[in-house]
Amino acid sequence: MHEHLNELNSNQKSAVVQKDGPVLIIAGAGAGKTKTITHRILHLINEGVAPSSILAVTFTNKASKEMKERVEKMLSSDGKINFPISNQEKPFISTFHSLGVYIIKENSHKLGLTRHFNIFDKNDSKRAVKEALIQNGLDPKQFDPAKIVGFISKQKGNSISYEKFKENTGNDYFSQIVSKVWDGYEKTLKKEKALDFDDLLLKTSILLREDSGVRNYYQNKWQYVHIDEYQDTNRVQYEISKLLVGKKQNICVVGDADQCIYSWRGANHKNILNFEKDFSNVKTVVLEENYRSTKNILSAANDVIKKNKTRKEKNLFTNNAEGEKISLFSNYTERQEADNVVGKIQELLVKGADLNEVAVLYRANFQSRALEEAFLMAGVPYQVLGTKFFDRKEIKDIISFIKASLNPDSLTDIKRIINVPPRGIGEVTLLKIFNNKKEELNPKTREKVDNFYQMLEKIGESCLKDKPSDVIKFIMKITGIEAKLSPSDGSGTEEDKERLDNIKEMVTLAVKYDYFVVSEGLEKMLEDSALATDQDEIDNKNKKDAIKLMTVHASKGLEFDYVFITGLEDSLFPSKRNNNQTEDEKEEERRLFYVALTRARKKLFLSYASIRMIFGSKQMNPPSEFIFDIKDNLIEDESYKRTENYGNSEKIIYLDL
Repeated sequence: MHEHLNELNSNQKSAVVQKDGPVLIIAGAGAGKTKTITHRILHLINEGVAPSSILAVTFTNKASKEMKERVEKMLSSDGKINFPISNQEKPFISTFHSLGVYIIKENSHKLGLTRHFNIFDKNDSKRAVKEALIQNGLDPKQFDPAKIVGFISKQKGNSISYEKFKENTGNDYFSQIVSKVWDGYEKTLKKEKALDFDDLLLKTSILLREDSGVRNYYQNKWQYVHIDEYQDTNRVQYEISKLLVGKKQNICVVGDADQCIYSWRGANHKNILNFEKDFSNVKTVVLEENYRSTKNILSAANDVIKKNKTRKEKNLFTNNAEGEKISLFSNYTERQEADNVVGKIQELLVKGADLNEVAVLYRANFQSRALEEAFLMAGVPYQVLGTKFFDRKEIKDIISFIKASLNPDSLTDIKRIINVPPRGIGEVTLLKIFNNKKEELNPKTREKVDNFYQMLEKIGESCLKDKPSDVIKFIMKITGIEAKLSPSDGSGTEEDKERLDNIKEMVTLAVKYDYFVVSEGLEKMLEDSALATDQDEIDNKNKKDAIKLMTVHASKGLEFDYVFITGLEDSLFPSKRNNNQTEDEKEEERRLFYVALTRARKKLFLSYASIRMIFGSKQMNPPSEFIFDIKDNLIEDESYKRTENYGNSEKIIYLDL
């Protein structure tokens, strides 16, 4: 008997020991799905499967990192595995997008790319679409580039390439406009040897589907495929999952249709509901025992989600304590709500709660403003999830210097850095450079441009021979960025100091890539920076000790001791963006509330306001229907139990009308 199986409950064990054929694991919130997948990987290796023939795909960097660390720790401590595990022999664990980057890099020549292809972020895509609009004689003020980028992204997520879209373009005006702009956008990507975020998956899917040699290679390479959060797969991710599975159908998917909350970006929870139709002789295991939350929290979650019809039946249970009742607060305005949330958090902190174990969740980003004001007034440290380290200007500048030195065709990067720090190279000069008309430049300007490109060559040489941390130090000096942000006469501003500190932090971060083979470490760092997400900020080792504020969507995959769910008002949560809401949309809102509830370990606080200022006008909404879905015996209404007014709370006067 394998000792590692002793740590599992009976259902987890059933999923782990099922070695061959398709396996569907329905894993409820907090039911130990990561533990189950990692133990399954260990069990496969114990059964003689080569570690390098195992693939596990997750959705977030956080989940991927956690799974890698757990697997490596288990492999190193398992006495039966008596051989060293090198990087080449380890199971391949990554996000979908990282997997796409890996496959595309290995086959870059087939796609007309270099290994150092550029990855456009949303801002790069918006800029390129804006330029395509102008080239087609269209006004970017009339046709929002962000809307067109979103439309193209959704098409690619549905596995529709530009060529396929063009073939099926109807006569409607918007489709005709998109077709023209998309064409220009693709030409920009091709010219700059770049892919956008969605291409990382679409190009991978097309490559696997159309090239049998590539498809057979990866099917043979990865004999056992695992897909985490399968309910969140969109069309192209679903296709990649199926294309990677060989004839033996050794695929194990893990997920929970009750936690599918990303339909707006193409996720289709029917992928997991139909898994048993897509594959034959499926072994289905349901994980219902929750190890995270109290009995009261789970009872509330079960009450809420059972009203949905499109789901697989399950009922979460736990051996944890019954726990405290769920606190409910009614408030007059969003300002009072924010003050009361902060006041309650201050009480928790006085009682010994950890700042990092308290989260405030909301349905829409605009709700954070009132909350932030209240935290500032009270002097309670807080962090809004959403400011990515790699999104900071100075960090993006350093990344662009590296990318431009390795791929001089990346005009996006050249344009970004040619005047960082200022070199006196104007727009007209840029246009001449980009149109290969350098000979038209005057001698002084040409000298500036030549010096810039000579500097890029030196950075490129450093990239190919030096450690990543040394490359960044070299860039700081040779570009003049360090001297600009830290002038010798001490005239630098506080903002300059902060920017320089951020670049120094980047050097520290780069050290972890110094242990890779030279150039591979830099490639990995660029890949990680391109695929960074909001959640990485919370997982950062240098994270800020603070209350976490975030949307419910951003909270997926996280857990906290104390969770406040705010803005529980009809039309806000559940959101009703139109009067013709479909049943699927209504059920997704309920799933979103279910996800919010199950983030909490010890205690939940629900809050709503009677009047809320939305887009400049006061709106009066009744409490959310979700509150009434929870049994009364699980809720304690604390609206009238306050012993003091927090901050600037208004007095509520009730009138009989």
